Amino acid sequence: MDSSHYLRFVLSLVAVLTLIFAVLWVVRSRLPGMMAGRAGAGGRRLAVVETLTLDVKHRLVLVRRDDREHLLVLGGGQPVVVEADCPRAAFTLPPAKAGTAKPETGE
Repeated sequence: MDSSHYLRFVLSLVAVLTLIFAVLWVVRSRLPGMMAGRAGAGGRRLAVVETLTLDVKHRLVLVRRDDREHLLVLGGGQPVVVEADCPRAAFTLPPAKAGTAKPETGE
């Protein structure tokens, strides 16, 4: 194969990638609800606050909906609601200071 075949291949690849990115840009700009990366006009109402792996199959998930939080166990057969409709925490933990906490040795 000569260099004209390679040049045609590279130009075709660039054209196809340009078309893919153009379609993605149009979809993101015209249909904001279709793409997960953009919030709607009112903002997001649903968020995963925290997850904790319990074992190989099960995860504990804290989900926030509006001003309420729901604690779920996911995995296995069906999801289990541990605590529903609990209010959001009204406090925040102070940031841990580096180097101030020393582990106890038990001596």
